[in-house]
Amino acid sequence: MRKIIPYNPKLVELAKKLRNNMTLGEIALWREIKGKKLGHKFNRQIPIDQYIVDFYCKDLQLAIEVDGSIHFEEGHEEKDHKRQTRLESLGITVIRFSDTDVKNNLGFVLEEIKIIIEKLEQTRTHP
Repeated sequence: MRKIIPYNPKLVELAKKLRNNMTLGEIALWREIKGKKLGHKFNRQIPIDQYIVDFYCKDLQLAIEVDGSIHFEEGHEEKDHKRQTRLESLGITVIRFSDTDVKNNLGFVLEEIKIIIEKLEQTRTHP
């Protein structure tokens, strides 16, 4: 049975705006994972707790983040760490890629995601 994770309803409107203003990296990755192209349904810009994750698979509790240049600015690494720690405390696996990697090495990024999906599928069938 899928675990229900709470979210801040005030983030829904912002999530809708983010869906309409995705980065090039996010758009490229979304084209490859939308629907069930990787065997599982992903959604984009999903509120979870007090955050919005770029892509999320509810069945696997897998969040994929595409980090643009702002994530490399001073002080942002600490915010990302706090956010990731909180999401992981809710049982979510978080994987991160830079926007540049997604744009320049999409095949590699997709292979990494497939490896994580496989590991998560194995833990779900053999706890």
